Parts: sequence; structure tokens; C-alpha cells
Amino acid sequence: MNKLSLILLSATAALMCSCQSAQVTIDGRLVAGDEKTVYLEQVSSLRQQVIDTATLDNEGNYRFEVEQVAKTPSLYNILYNGERIPLFLSAGDHLKVNSVGNIVRNYTVEGSTESELLRSFYQSFIAGAQNLESIAKRVSNQALPAEEREALLKEYTDQYYAIRREQLRFIAENKASLAAVYAIYQRLPGDQYLSDGVNDVIHYRSVAEALAANYPESPYLVMLRGDITRMEAAQRLVEEMTESTFPDLELSDIYGKKVRLSSLLGKVILLDFWSAELGNSNVMNAELKEIYAKYHKAATPFEVYQVAVDTSKPLWISTVQEQQLPWISVSDLRGRASTALGTYNVTKLPTSFLIDKEGTIVGRDIRGEELERKLQQLTR
Repeated sequence: MNKLSLILLSATAALMCSCQSAQVTIDGRLVAGDEKTVYLEQVSSLRQQVIDTATLDNEGNYRFEVEQVAKTPSLYNILYNGERIPLFLSAGDHLKVNSVGNIVRNYTVEGSTESELLRSFYQSFIAGAQNLESIAKRVSNQALPAEEREALLKEYTDQYYAIRREQLRFIAENKASLAAVYAIYQRLPGDQYLSDGVNDVIHYRSVAEALAANYPESPYLVMLRGDITRMEAAQRLVEEMTESTFPDLELSDIYGKKVRLSSLLGKVILLDFWSAELGNSNVMNAELKEIYAKYHKAATPFEVYQVAVDTSKPLWISTVQEQQLPWISVSDLRGRASTALGTYNVTKLPTSFLIDKEGTIVGRDIRGEELERKLQQLTR
């Protein structure tokens, strides 16, 4: 969570070979616990390697002198007491990095504009992620009263989206910086995408275009452009999806069993995207349950493959059980970062697709009486 994606790690090797180099000095004071050794880690081709160590004196002072550092800023980490402080270093820098107490939450950095900017994002992001983990542990307590669990789930959801909004705001406001590149690759627990998967490419493109003016030779720019190309190719595949085919999904039900959408071929299928967190599911599912009971055992059976776009497993499972949903309920618990959303280009909830017994998508967002009229024709 607090380190760059492997694809970001692989970019530095070319930089280290192609740019002129010089010495960098890092010193400061770290006061936290009894640990006396501090490490400097270089993030390079597909790995993170400790390149130097220092011993704290009685006052917590330390010093690193690094040779052969590139002119274009590249990523390093200070490691102390099991925590990381990320820094962007460039030739000739003299940084002062100090911390008292909790290293990550309290450290300060001077002498590098990019590292100072990175600190402003990193500290709040890590603090938020750690708070989410703390809430999740409390929710997992089976003895927790239902009312308290519900309040914690709401707190988790509110904080999750607050962190995400702050991350996107930072990227937008600092898009010409390497700190924005770092931020764009950070993910909260369970997330695969930056925002919703569909619009991620917009953020990547914005950062790449702005970064080109500041760091035209940066390998991180090459990396961003490569990711943009892959995202655009994936979007084209979605857009080219025809009504004669449907992309397959394989997600876990509430018992952890994997269920393939394609296993239902031969039935009329309603692929339904919803969220227990939105709070409007009771009415929506009650209506669908009536239709399901009527057509589930028709000549051509009707089945619902309902994908929960949620991050809280307890909330999802309890909602399915409380509403006594009789169909197939699945989720990857990645919320808005679910790969299923990108596969079907879903940008709002609820969204549904009606698939006939041959596997043809014959309708989108059909509900109520309109859905029933369609099922009368398809289930004969």
C-alpha cells in the first residue's frame, strides 16, 4: 500500500544509466523507539534495494551520502523502525529529513521540492488507509452490536470516499509533479483502479501531458504513456462489444464459491449491478423478487446474476440475508474499483443487462413492467 506499483519500480533503471550524476546528502534526526539503524533504499528496476545504512547517535542524528544520483528525480525510501519515508532525489540535493514519534505521520523534509510535495500527499493517505484498517478490524468483531456495526460501516464508507476524493484532488492540482505520479499509483485496500476504472485514463493522460513540460526525459513519463495505451485499448474492446456476445465474469458468492456468468447460458439472465451501501436496494430488490418468482421456473428459466459493487463484506452478506435474495449474489468487494464495472462499462448504479438464452444482450436497464413484458417473450 505504501509503495509504488511494480511498473513504477521498473522505470528507474534507464534513468540511472542515461543521465549525468552527482552526490546527494541526506541528514536529520529521527526520534522514535530504541531502533538505532536507519536504511536508505533505492527503488530501481523491478526491485527495492537497500544501498546504505546509518547508525543513529544518542540524539537520533544520522547522515547519508549517495553517489551517482541522476539529475532527473528518482525514487528512494528511508527505512526506519519498519516504516518508509519516500523521497524523490536528484543530483546535488541536500535534504534534511526529521521525525519525532510516529515516523510516517510526523516526518518533515527540506531541500527537495518534489519530496516536500510528496510528503503532503503521503502522510494523509497513509493515515487514512491505516484508519480504514482499524475500522475494518472493529467491524470483524462478531460480538459487536448490530447498531454499532452499522455505524462503523457508514464511517468506513464515508472515510473511504473522502480519501479517494482527496487523492484525486491532489493529482489534479499537482499534475505536473512527480509527486502526482506517485499518488496516481497508490491504492486503498482491495482497490485495483484509481477511481472507477472507466475514467482512470483521463487522470493518467492529464498527468502525462503536464509532466512532459517539466520532465520530458523522465522514464516515469514513458511508463504513464504505456499505461494510457493499455487503458485505451481496453476501452476500445468494451466499446466494440456487440449485442451478439457478452463478456464473461467469474466472481465469488457470499460463501466464497466462484460462479461464472457463462455457466447460466441457456437461461434468460439479468446481469444486475447494485450496491448494498447505497441504501435503495430494498425496494429495488423487492420488485425484482416478485418477477423472479414468476419466471424462474418458466419453460426457459430466468436467472439473476447480481453483482454487489461494495467494499464491506459484512454489509453485503447481511443485506443479502436480510432481504432473502433468492438468486445468485456475487462480489469481488472492490467497490467502484471492481473489474466487472470496467468490463461492462458501468458508470452508474443500479445498471442491468438482459441476456437471452443464446447469450445475446437484448436490453439494458430494463425494470418493472418493461422487464416483465420482455420476459414473457424470452422465457416461452
